[in-house]
Amino acid sequence: MTSPAPFPNPDRRSRMPLVGQIGQDIEERIRNGVLRRGERLPSIRRMARQCGVSTITVANTYLRLAAAGLLESRGTRGYFVTGPTPETPLLQRSIDSMWLLQHAYEDEAPVIKAGCGWLPSDMLFTSAAQRALAGLSTQKLASMLEYGNPYGHAGLRHNIRQMLARRDIGCGESSIILTHGASQALELAVRCLSTRGDTILVEDPGYCNLYPALQALGLQIASIPRLRDGPCPEQLERVVRRYQPRLFITTSILHNPTGTCSTTQNMRDVLRIVRQNDVTVIEDDIFLDLAPNGQQTLSQLGGLKTVIHIGSFSKTIGPGLRVGYVACDPDTAQRILRQKMASNLTTAPLNEEIVHNIVSSGLYHPHLAHLRESLTRAQARVCTRLEQVGMHLYFNPAGGMFAWARFRQDMDVRALAERACSYDIMLAPGHLFRPDEQPSQWFRFNVAHADNPRLFNFLEDSHTRGGP
Repeated sequence: MTSPAPFPNPDRRSRMPLVGQIGQDIEERIRNGVLRRGERLPSIRRMARQCGVSTITVANTYLRLAAAGLLESRGTRGYFVTGPTPETPLLQRSIDSMWLLQHAYEDEAPVIKAGCGWLPSDMLFTSAAQRALAGLSTQKLASMLEYGNPYGHAGLRHNIRQMLARRDIGCGESSIILTHGASQALELAVRCLSTRGDTILVEDPGYCNLYPALQALGLQIASIPRLRDGPCPEQLERVVRRYQPRLFITTSILHNPTGTCSTTQNMRDVLRIVRQNDVTVIEDDIFLDLAPNGQQTLSQLGGLKTVIHIGSFSKTIGPGLRVGYVACDPDTAQRILRQKMASNLTTAPLNEEIVHNIVSSGLYHPHLAHLRESLTRAQARVCTRLEQVGMHLYFNPAGGMFAWARFRQDMDVRALAERACSYDIMLAPGHLFRPDEQPSQWFRFNVAHADNPRLFNFLEDSHTRGGP
């Protein structure tokens, strides 16, 4: 068999990083059959010499190709070609729900996180967090390092009760449980109100981390299409009658990933259906503070007998604080409290004290107003540019972080996302936000991260090429 041609030196003038250039060359050789299954690649040192790059660059290239299912490491023997296989199309393994998380959080994450789910550091309330930390006395700091109140910080729960009251969501402080972020609040509520094998209703598309979390609890999933005005009432009614679910998890405000808000009529239809069929709604409204004060919610319209409300400060102050909460009727609150203590006793008093200090300072609400204004401007700029480079918007959001858009022609979105990563751009393709990762032509864009000429140049080039 003829030996494959030597690997060329990458073009250092190219906008594509060296890892991407070398990886693309190897990938094309595998795709074209030049490199076959079982064939050994040059060692890291030898490849580095061939390409005129560092061993770290080659090591990172091989690791990415291994994550994509194209190579495997056999210890001291080196890296061998493993893919693509008939049952696993090229690149498909790497572009799954875990791929989005890994590429967002890892140390060498792409520079342009156009598909991530949080605010950039310059929009976080860092200065207030620093002041809150500086204001802690030595005595108070020591108490913050002990176990906290099982319910969570009393002062912060009082703050939350007042914030909810301003939105006409009434509840006592004993019905508010603080949690380690909204994800824990959601898990605790689901655990308390369902048993293994139950059917849980979710939105399609919806929050990508929710589906594997429910499956890990042994729960069945039935999906309801998410429309521009909210979850489809007709499909909800049909699915409820067929599966008799215990719970319906929905987002009324600034839905992730579409950026839509449920209309008042849609919420009334949803409440009518769930009440008639004894279904509890979990309203995952972690973006509530980014919405205008006049925006209604299911919790407001239906009350906390029918709806469990979940909120968070992670999106508005800082994701690292991991302070969320659940507000519900008193009986359910007691069940959630017992579940919380059984799983991890209490939450972090220090983090809750920082958030309480910020919310009580008088600076939080001006910060929210500024944040809403900044995101509204970012939405206008990014949505305009997305349309200019050949994309179609599902909806023009009035605010919030997310826009849902697709190219006007069909694309291989998985391959496009992988190619974008080689340009240090993280896209979030739509199949990641569907319950079984069914095909989707849509992408989620975070407008706070996406306002970047490099992103728009990449998208325009992809549109002109008609694909990756």
